[in-house]
Amino acid sequence: MTGTGELTGLRALVTGGASGIGLATARLLAARGASVAVLDLDPAGASAPLLGLKADVTDDASVREGVEEAARRLGGLDILVNNAGIGAQGTVEDNPDHQWQRVLDVNVLGMVRTSRAALPHLRASSHASIVNTCSIAATAGLPQRALYSASKGAVLSLTLAMAADHVREGIRVNCVNPGTADTPWVGRLLDTADDPEAERAALNARQPMGRLVSADEVAAAIVYLASPAAASVTGTALAVDGGMQGLRLRPAGS
Repeated sequence: MTGTGELTGLRALVTGGASGIGLATARLLAARGASVAVLDLDPAGASAPLLGLKADVTDDASVREGVEEAARRLGGLDILVNNAGIGAQGTVEDNPDHQWQRVLDVNVLGMVRTSRAALPHLRASSHASIVNTCSIAATAGLPQRALYSASKGAVLSLTLAMAADHVREGIRVNCVNPGTADTPWVGRLLDTADDPEAERAALNARQPMGRLVSADEVAAAIVYLASPAAASVTGTALAVDGGMQGLRLRPAGS
């Protein structure tokens, strides 16, 4: 991955940045010239040049401490990528209240806590951008994903509301809606299936391009939205889903 330098001088913070989409995003931001800090429960995967910091997005004090440490060591913040999240399976009947509370706490309130802590620093930036990792689950009805979809629907609405609240402060807010991505979480999901290969084939077939989205492809969209190239883009949800959101293909051979 070669650096082009268009983000040189910008300071970025990525939550959940030690694996999967978050790590791919942090590495790409750094390759493009940004100074990058990562907040993660286990930041060990965020090796140099990334600055790995331990934080729990469900703990407000932990988040505030992590954001302040990142801003202090980077000399400020220009970009926040709210990527930390967890998954869930099941219909509306299947997940108990404590699981609903846990997933919403991480996926929605985690973004609230981190954004809240970062906003004072972003207001001081001449190029302030927040990008939230949302999901195709926010805009498409997926089976066995009631809780996860509800959390990502909230992220989509939160993104739009934040964009409206902070546009006059010079802070852009957007989100990326990945389709099913080839990440460690999806790998663990496949491992628990009765027939992992058949499940992977079904997930591939669900996306019109016929394959899972890669973490690097999602990272490229996040970095675009975070960058000065997207200076007039705010309140937008960018789908990176192999056509799943908008395409309605006829069966192959018909």
